[in-house]
Amino acid sequence: MATSQLVLEVTDASFDQDVLKGDQPVLVDFWAAWCSPCRAIAPIVDEIADAYKGKAKVFKMDVDKNSATPMRYRVQGIPTLLLFKEGKVQVQMVGGQWTKEAISGAIDKHL
Repeated sequence: MATSQLVLEVTDASFDQDVLKGDQPVLVDFWAAWCSPCRAIAPIVDEIADAYKGKAKVFKMDVDKNSATPMRYRVQGIPTLLLFKEGKVQVQMVGGQWTKEAISGAIDKHL
């Protein structure tokens, strides 16, 4: 689903290494292929990945293929964007109404 080469897929198995042990802020987009709001914000997530290249990492997690991590972070609605820094959730954004500016603002506070 990701069109940007900078948006990587993360799984339950790779989550701790890719996200929690990262040295940069990490945005994780929890999504599903059948979710139309998820598809609607996908281009924004791609733009964020491009805009923050080298400053923050961006991952997508398919909640239909990975259930342990969404459960661990109490992801109950999708899309959900979680911003991690130093292994902890800093920001949680639920729903498809988020603009590029709102997401950028959240990341900027944690750079």
